[in-house]
Amino acid sequence: MQKRAGTLIAAGALIAGAVGAAPSAAEPPAPKPRTPSLSWTACGTARYPKLECAALRVPLDHADPDGERITLALSRVRHTARTFDGPLLVNPGGPGAGGRDLAGFVAASLPAELAARYDVIGFDPRGTGASRPALTCRPDHFAPVRPDPVPRDAREERRGAARAAAFARACGDAHGRLLPHMGTVAAARDMDAIREALGAPRVNYFGYSYGTYLGAVYAKLYPRRVRRAVLDSVVHPGGVWYDANLAQDHAFDARHKAFLTWVARHDRVYGLGGDPARVEDRWYAMRAALREAPADGRVGAAEVEDTFLPGAYHDGYWPLLAAAFSAYAKEGDAGPLVAAYESLAAPDGSTANAYAGYTAVECRDAPWPRSWGVWHRDMWAAHTKAPFSTWNNAWYNAPCAFWPVPSLTPPDVANAAVPPMLLFQATEDAATPYEGALAAHRLLAGSRLVVERGGGNHAVTLRGNACADRVLVRYLDTGEVPRGDGGDGPDTVCPARPAPVPSAAADPARAAREAPPAVHGALAARAHGG
Repeated sequence: MQKRAGTLIAAGALIAGAVGAAPSAAEPPAPKPRTPSLSWTACGTARYPKLECAALRVPLDHADPDGERITLALSRVRHTARTFDGPLLVNPGGPGAGGRDLAGFVAASLPAELAARYDVIGFDPRGTGASRPALTCRPDHFAPVRPDPVPRDAREERRGAARAAAFARACGDAHGRLLPHMGTVAAARDMDAIREALGAPRVNYFGYSYGTYLGAVYAKLYPRRVRRAVLDSVVHPGGVWYDANLAQDHAFDARHKAFLTWVARHDRVYGLGGDPARVEDRWYAMRAALREAPADGRVGAAEVEDTFLPGAYHDGYWPLLAAAFSAYAKEGDAGPLVAAYESLAAPDGSTANAYAGYTAVECRDAPWPRSWGVWHRDMWAAHTKAPFSTWNNAWYNAPCAFWPVPSLTPPDVANAAVPPMLLFQATEDAATPYEGALAAHRLLAGSRLVVERGGGNHAVTLRGNACADRVLVRYLDTGEVPRGDGGDGPDTVCPARPAPVPSAAADPARAAREAPPAVHGALAARAHGG
């Protein structure tokens, strides 16, 4: 596959051009005009009946506060207690995921007497969800069946690069005015506009996954406007975003192997063998067969990787995925596999917007290699050691090699001016590997790190780990953090929750119930990679 690498590299360099100078993202905050008060209306759902919604107009360019405006969609679960601890802004990650439902989840999941003291505020970041304008670049980009992510030769790799470049061009054509004003710094300034509209001198913050980086950037820009901040499943601040994705490739592969080992451990249920290496061979045999003959004409090699990727985020999906794998591998029955794809990975009405929001933020936030030769070298090196989703992830991010606006220089989030922040991390998390939490802990002076030892799920809090939730509740209640020893390691260690119970029947509805909205938020922007 690498024999024609020289031709491929030259073609990639010609398409991409040279990397320009990267402007800085951390200029001083621009002055803002007086923000009008918010008008809240009921927008409750069956699951979260207390939700209210509002819209906020903010500058397209925060350096031009009197210029063009865009609209942010907000949600709220209002405080009901006499004691009011201010707004608690929440974000589920992504980037590209809407956050309004998360307000309902957090308010319902915290102890009622504690939630009653906060206005829990959700928001769809600029360009996403119900915020306007909403990004859409190529609506059919993820329509099945997509090309196999792993190219068999240089020609297939060039086709993949051309497909990514076409997506980037479509984004530039459709949203040329918005793209230069996307990114985490712009989203952080939007958060401060929300704070101002709420009339709050300080805010509390609770972010998962990408939301941890957004919270760290906000705290860097506005340290004295932070009261309390919780960062759960922490992005490596020094890895945004190319290096972070390479780290993910290895971590996702390890987590996929953990799933296959669990399948082997439950051979009596799934009948795929008790040797994890043998089970892995059968999984890749399934993938190869689907490449040649996609199940139901829809689930090929790319789609089956998409379907199993949620299992790397949360082990609540493992019984569903194992049952579907077993039915296909043992009996040639593709029905459960197709059902799992439809439940976990098939593109829906939110996919195009979520992916456009993801690329618009990550491609703008930080420099990416603009020569395809760099991608070619790095992806094949990673794929050799981590074949599960390296190339799938590469194509997901590849538009950044051709992005129509230049990248920014990420702000240094090191912070000694912010109050103590509380960090949560599982040691085997694949989406945000453990090293990222250690790095953030070092950079955020006074922070405390709570580690779920042996846990592999993405999102530690508010999903049943009583030890972690006790620390969370105490912090949101009183501001108390675990006693630190000044070291770089964890300040509190909690045991992981037990592995899931196997089931011979695929149950998509149960799998959806097992994973918290924070995981769904990450998957909305990531699970359809290719």
